[in-house]
Amino acid sequence: MLIPLVAAGLRSVFWVLIGVAGLALAAVGVWWTLAHTGVVRVLGVALSVLAPLTVLVLYAVSGLLAPAFVALALWVLAVTAARTALAPLHTAHVRERTRVEPPRRPWILMNPRSGGGKVDRFQLVEKARAAGAHVVLLGGGHEDVSELARRAVSDGADLLAVAGGDGTQALVAEVAARHGLPFLVIPAGTRNHFALDLGLDRDDPAAALDALTDGVEVRADLGFAADRVFVNNVSFGTYAAVVGDPAYRDAKAQTILESLPGLLTGDDAPRLRMRAGDTRAEGLQALLVSNNPYRRAVDAARPGRRERLDSGLLGVLGVCVENSAQAARMVSGARSPGFLRLTAPEVVVEADTDTVPAGVDGEHVVLPAPVLCRIAPGALRVRVPRHRPGTPVNRPAVDWPRVVRIALRPLLPG
Repeated sequence: MLIPLVAAGLRSVFWVLIGVAGLALAAVGVWWTLAHTGVVRVLGVALSVLAPLTVLVLYAVSGLLAPAFVALALWVLAVTAARTALAPLHTAHVRERTRVEPPRRPWILMNPRSGGGKVDRFQLVEKARAAGAHVVLLGGGHEDVSELARRAVSDGADLLAVAGGDGTQALVAEVAARHGLPFLVIPAGTRNHFALDLGLDRDDPAAALDALTDGVEVRADLGFAADRVFVNNVSFGTYAAVVGDPAYRDAKAQTILESLPGLLTGDDAPRLRMRAGDTRAEGLQALLVSNNPYRRAVDAARPGRRERLDSGLLGVLGVCVENSAQAARMVSGARSPGFLRLTAPEVVVEADTDTVPAGVDGEHVVLPAPVLCRIAPGALRVRVPRHRPGTPVNRPAVDWPRVVRIALRPLLPG
């Protein structure tokens, strides 16, 4: 913070306020773009682009552009250094067991259409069968994934696995957990967030098959929304409604832009209520309940990452933005009154309707209201390769008073 002060003197406070104002106006522009149509949307696009651009031009004209970038770079460096300094030495975020014996009758369900054809591209069928696994391929119909997994258990399978997306993973994981069998994740879907947090290599799905011959076992929690299991999260409100639109699969961006105005400010705007212990919230437009909390709402280093999968707690993130003024206040981040963030073992989601649209690991479903979301601690035995890329470091939130005390310690008497 000393760099702008040295470069501009006391005027630096004024320029900081200019920067904050630019961010707030950009947030207003984004809100107008998403929540309105016609002329207001056009103005929103213009404002969201011109506001930060104007701030940069003013900084450049005043000779403060370089100091501002240097200050920003040093701030990012300071935050990174503080998190690194305060992080524990271990990296494991799930309780890992010792090496286990290979399964005798592994069963693997593969979806050839997932991830743009990763099953064929990485020759997963051939490699799995060479490792002694019985492989079942999903066809083009509407097979009952859970029934296929239950049938495999009845036939003597001693490990269940899925090469596909997170939604399919969750269905088979529930069967594995119910029968106490180990579960193997093969990241052959599009995103595979569950595999990412398990430390698996999403760029090489076939590497997960090493767990069949050289594996270890970890325990992971499972989330439940009513009777639906989820390995990542379940969403309610605006996102769930957009995902439920039949046009979403073929034209995601267009469907979002066409749907959001009505969902944010129109008569169809969802208004959710949430109960978690002593905490109550009303008027939520969007609510995300995750199997273990995500590190933070916005994390440039590891977006959408969970520090652990065995905390026994759900993560809860809610958003309520009614107008442009509230959108501007969202610049303050997680401390904004428009954000709700907490952890709890159980969450109840209520609405003014008998049913609630939800996105369970990206799959659209309709659940009876109220919806009880809960977590089953350590319910899932997950088999992973002993050698895998790794898991995210469990870094706590930065304790800035402690950082300042450590930095000033050499200057303080005694």
